[in-house]
Amino acid sequence: MEDFLKEAPKTADNDSVRQNVVILMGKLAKDMDKDSTKVKNILGQLISTLNTPSQQVQAAVADCLPPLVPAIKDEAGVYIQQLLHFLLQSEDYAEKKAAYGLAGFIKGLGILAVKQYNVLNELTDAIQDKTNAKRREGALFGLEMLTSMLGRLFEVYIVNILPHLLLCFGDNDVKVREAAEDCARAIMSKLTSHGVKIVLPGLLKGLESDLWRTKCGAVELLGAMAHCAPKQLSTCLPSIVPKLIEVLTDSHQRVQKSGTQALKQIGSVIKNPEIQAIVPVLLDALQEPTKKTQASLQILIQTRFVHFIDAPSLALIIPVIERAFQNRSTETRKMAAQIIGNIYSLTDSKDLGPYLPNILPGLKTSLLDPVPEVRAVSAHALGSMVRAMGEEAFQEIVPWLMEHLVLESSPVDRSGAAQGLSEVIFGLGADRLEKSMKEIIERSQQIDLAAHVRDGYMMMFIYLPISFGEKFVPYVGRIIPPILKGLADETEFVRDTALKAGQRIVNSYAETAISLFVPELEQGLFDDNWRIRYSSVLLLGELLFKVSGVTGKATTESVDEDDNFGTEHGLQSITHALGRDRRDRVLSGLYMGRSDIALTVRQSALHVWKTIISNTPRTLREILQTLFTLLLGCLASSNIDKRQIAARTLGDLVRKLGERVLPEIIPILEKGLDSPHSDQRQGVCIGLSEIMAACSRDYIIAFSNTIIPTVRRALLDPLVEVRQSAAKTFENLHSSIGTQALDDILPYLLNVMQKDTIPTTTNGEKTQQEDEEQEQEETERDYALDALQRIMQLKSRVVLPYLVPHLIQSPVDIKALASLTLVAGDALARHLSRIIQAVITHISEEKDPQAKQQHMYYAEQLLAAINDPDGIQVVIRETQEFSRSSKVNIRLVTIDLLLSFCKQSKGAYQEYIDDLIRIGINLFNDENEQILNTAWDCVDVIIKDMDQLELQKRLPIVRQALRIAQSSSRERGRLAGLCIPKKGIGCILPIYKECILNGPPDLRESGANGLNEAINLSDAEALKSSIMNVTGPLIRVLGERFSTDIKVAILETLSTFMGKVGVQLKPFLPQLQPTLLKGLNDPARQVRVKAGNALGLLSQIHVRIDPIFVELLNGLKMNDDSSFKETYLLALKNCLTAVASKISGDIKKQTEQSLISCQSDESDIVRQLASNCKEILLSSN
Repeated sequence: MEDFLKEAPKTADNDSVRQNVVILMGKLAKDMDKDSTKVKNILGQLISTLNTPSQQVQAAVADCLPPLVPAIKDEAGVYIQQLLHFLLQSEDYAEKKAAYGLAGFIKGLGILAVKQYNVLNELTDAIQDKTNAKRREGALFGLEMLTSMLGRLFEVYIVNILPHLLLCFGDNDVKVREAAEDCARAIMSKLTSHGVKIVLPGLLKGLESDLWRTKCGAVELLGAMAHCAPKQLSTCLPSIVPKLIEVLTDSHQRVQKSGTQALKQIGSVIKNPEIQAIVPVLLDALQEPTKKTQASLQILIQTRFVHFIDAPSLALIIPVIERAFQNRSTETRKMAAQIIGNIYSLTDSKDLGPYLPNILPGLKTSLLDPVPEVRAVSAHALGSMVRAMGEEAFQEIVPWLMEHLVLESSPVDRSGAAQGLSEVIFGLGADRLEKSMKEIIERSQQIDLAAHVRDGYMMMFIYLPISFGEKFVPYVGRIIPPILKGLADETEFVRDTALKAGQRIVNSYAETAISLFVPELEQGLFDDNWRIRYSSVLLLGELLFKVSGVTGKATTESVDEDDNFGTEHGLQSITHALGRDRRDRVLSGLYMGRSDIALTVRQSALHVWKTIISNTPRTLREILQTLFTLLLGCLASSNIDKRQIAARTLGDLVRKLGERVLPEIIPILEKGLDSPHSDQRQGVCIGLSEIMAACSRDYIIAFSNTIIPTVRRALLDPLVEVRQSAAKTFENLHSSIGTQALDDILPYLLNVMQKDTIPTTTNGEKTQQEDEEQEQEETERDYALDALQRIMQLKSRVVLPYLVPHLIQSPVDIKALASLTLVAGDALARHLSRIIQAVITHISEEKDPQAKQQHMYYAEQLLAAINDPDGIQVVIRETQEFSRSSKVNIRLVTIDLLLSFCKQSKGAYQEYIDDLIRIGINLFNDENEQILNTAWDCVDVIIKDMDQLELQKRLPIVRQALRIAQSSSRERGRLAGLCIPKKGIGCILPIYKECILNGPPDLRESGANGLNEAINLSDAEALKSSIMNVTGPLIRVLGERFSTDIKVAILETLSTFMGKVGVQLKPFLPQLQPTLLKGLNDPARQVRVKAGNALGLLSQIHVRIDPIFVELLNGLKMNDDSSFKETYLLALKNCLTAVASKISGDIKKQTEQSLISCQSDESDIVRQLASNCKEILLSSN
């Protein structure tokens, strides 16, 4: 090998041979003893071989030198200096050979040799030599080789040489610039991650320089970083490329050109052939984003990626996508999101990580885009990113999506967030879905949450099926209840979202939806809320379209609503999928929806029906039984909408199928009365009514033999609602067939009401069976009575003339009469006279006390139900007539009923108060004590309910009635009705009291006189209860200034009252005594005389009479007027006559002296009265 190297010609053809020989020698030498002379010789040979003008040979020699250098360690310094000299002073390959040799020696000696032999300083000085381009070039060669040979060991010196390297990129010498590029390429290819972190900030800072040459250098160095190792590329390119893109808009053309070249360098290291082919397009998009972005995106979309996308590819693609997200064009943003979604499945997640902060803002904006397609593609892209990189890389995205999912401001934001969250959950896998579903389901139906919150969670049910596909099937059953609840939500946008979710479930999981969804939608067809009915029709329509194989999007508008566009095959498919029973229920609900009160429901139901049904009449006959079962329930619903829908449907059914369908319908209705469900029985009645409204009279008469028994049964139904509906049916039946309805139904009900009670057995006791039968009969009687009552509410004018003659026949059914009276209305008045006569007569003749009490109870109810003027007039007239009956029992029943009537009908009899008072007072002279008490109570009830004005008006009536009653009384001066203990005149006293205290002068006098009359007709025992109410008002009026006539009447009444009750007035003596004494000084002689008379009566009940005489004697002394002396003497005479023997001796002496003085008075009358008084006084001794 040594000989070959000596003899071989030094031509380019033999370069490869020499390289192989030198490498082989170097490889052999490293395994030889280092002290061997051969090693030194081989090393010398290798150094000499460096002169070969071949880079391959020089590189091979450099690789062989490091293991051999330790053999000449002592001479290494000399070699290094020689090599540095050649490197910095020689030309052409000499520089290169020196660079290779230098690098080989340094590597062999170790990295410390750089400092030990001052290598870096030499190279730094040379690279800064502005006068010698060769030195600068050589220094760059040396740095390139050192970097290449030492690798990361030389990394620590790179930071120091970068500023000089930046200057060399702008050197005037082309060779220096080329050397700088090679050096930079070598440096970048050997940088570690740590090295990148050290170098990159300096380069980026260089871009901020004001010197264009520095900028260019930094740009070219950054471009050279494309030659970094793949691992370092993924770290640095996300920071480099955006800066290079900024450089493209620099004001200096050289800087722009450098930026373009740097990007091309990055593009040149792309390994993906699909991307490599479109690098020019991408560069154009980076240079002219406004013009070329969309075209580059279209090319990317059209590109079919087969190979893995490397970091340099991403470095050029991602900036284009970032700008696309900022574009206003919907299509551009859509393509950007689509590309992101595609490339994330072909890229290493580590390469993608640095771009996330720049991509996510644009992707978030697109996720909230108003255009649904953009949101969908963006959501898919986000899901692909999460699936590729894991949740750890997206710590903030889920909270952001949750925040926008419940955002109140915009439904678009909620929709985009829901779509994005669905894709993210899909990207995270089935386990994450299972954890999330519980919260989503709960919050979607949590009524205490705001509507927009529920709406956001409800939207998840729209998009999760899209993301998960068949994997979502296990959750379909769990989300149906919240969807149905959402369909009934009070907020419209929540209902709309729930409807879309339901449509998604139907379209995605038709088979699962049939078993889980259809039963709920069946109920929704009959919901009270029309919006739920509408939603249910739409969802069922979607499902039936899918099952039958039609799109449902074709128009079904036609002239005739019964035109059909369905096929038999489609209907068979529906039957097979749903089953016959469920199919019939669904079709029945849809047919009823055609008659819905809500227009939108009608239109939707009609569209679905016409799309899937091929022959309406035949289908209706097939589902007739099921349809009627549903109709009966709806006809009896408490919801007015359901009743109207069912009624419209029934009428439509009869009209559509014609009256020939009646033979089929009537048996169904008749069978419906056997249903245990009350709503269906009630529906039978309503259904009959609707049929009669839709059919002709002849057809109804033809089927009357079937209809009438059905109506009878319904009228006796245990449920009141059914009986009410049956009464309405009777009304329609009567309107259709006239009196036949009365003749065939009313007698039947009367017979049920008037059934005789089951007789007892021979031993006088009833068996258990008999008790049960009797109880059943009584129940039926109650049902029949209630039925008649409800019929009366609707047809009283027709029914009442028919019923009354039957009911007032003996024995009179008072209970039935009372019940019917409640609902008879104004039609009752013309029959009321006969009813009252029959009732009073029947009760008065009843012997059984218990039965009589029960009859009275119902009779009272009967009277209480009468509130129209005509009816009340009849009541007053009849009771007045019966109150005069010679039969005690009739009078007693009459006044009892009248009392009940007055208690229960307050306010209704105002026009007849005078008559009622006369009736009551007229019975005050009755011999029967019970009648007296009841009559008194009756008058009391009437008068207590009057106001002040009414009381004053009734004074003449009461006085007149008392005179009439007294005139026919057997006891003169006494009226039995005013002599009832503890009652007395109390029932009429309020009238007198009101007139005396508050009436006008003439009424006050009349009131006092009337009270006087009443007191005269009563007795002391009866008046005890009225002492307070009589005395108080009389004293009060006497104390005020009123006319003489009033005072006279009051004093007269007071005297009469004192004469009746006597000592019972002791509590009032302190008030009475001064009042009467004051009356003795009244200017009017009549008043003084009446006061004196009353004072005489008062002295009879007074305990201490001396003070009275003292006052009288003082009055005699103080009055000189003979007329006053006369009245004082009259009063004294009355007192002496009553109690002369009880006065003390002193008072007698004083009295005697006063009388002696009066005997000498000028007035004859005074002298005469004085003599009379003295005579009484002396006789008392």
